[in-house]
Amino acid sequence: MTDDRIPTLAVWKFASCDGCQLTLLDCEDELLGLAEKVQISHFLEMSGAEGSGGAGSATLDGVGPYDLSLVEGSVTTAEDARRIRRIRQISRRLVTIGACATAGGIQALRNFADVTEFRAAVYAHPEYIATLATSTPISAHVPVDFELRGCPIDRRQLLEVITAYLAERKPNIPANSVCSECKRRGTTCITVAHGTPCLGPVTHAGCGAICPAYDRGCYGCFGPSNSLNMAAMVRQLQHDGMDERDVLRVFRTFNAASPEYAELPDLVHQDDSTDRETR
Repeated sequence: MTDDRIPTLAVWKFASCDGCQLTLLDCEDELLGLAEKVQISHFLEMSGAEGSGGAGSATLDGVGPYDLSLVEGSVTTAEDARRIRRIRQISRRLVTIGACATAGGIQALRNFADVTEFRAAVYAHPEYIATLATSTPISAHVPVDFELRGCPIDRRQLLEVITAYLAERKPNIPANSVCSECKRRGTTCITVAHGTPCLGPVTHAGCGAICPAYDRGCYGCFGPSNSLNMAAMVRQLQHDGMDERDVLRVFRTFNAASPEYAELPDLVHQDDSTDRETR
């Protein structure tokens, strides 16, 4: 900050499971140190009240302005779209945290189906449910200063992002793939060694390559990496035994609506047709 006042932090929830907000609460000792340098002015997961000191009644829009806003969750209703525009207006910096906020989340599976049918199957009186036909990331509605990926996010990366913006610098978050993390921890490539399908080559680093370390293929919870070759990844997954349906399903999880995955149906169909012709 350029002045002597204490910077303010706000944490906001949209359509999500609250897991990324809980990651911040799980920082424990680090959070206590952070609280000495920043005023947490709006965080309903931590307190039921708006403003410092726990006084006053909770409000969804907040009073602002805030130096840094962390936003969890996707936009799934018209009210969400209105609220995120208001939050952007009262936030100096806005950072999205987690797969829901950065890619629409697992609820974005609705984007590939008929939301009216889903609503009728789940609710006894669907006529009372107001929802959009899609689940979209925050960046589809307002400018975002930084996107922190993961389902849930990594607490070390979260602390780095908060610290960086308080210090007026760019967050030092790696943009490489999970494969680099496997190499750093000395994990043998499970695809090369065992032929296990793994999304590590096209998945953003940040998890510490936990799944491959336990002989399980990465399933992409940190979303697409900054540099990826989807055509090569599809061919590798098919080589490792996945059919067209399996390839589509393995990508349509936490980050199903990521723009980087938009070409998947065409790639899968093309490679599957090529395989049939060669046979």
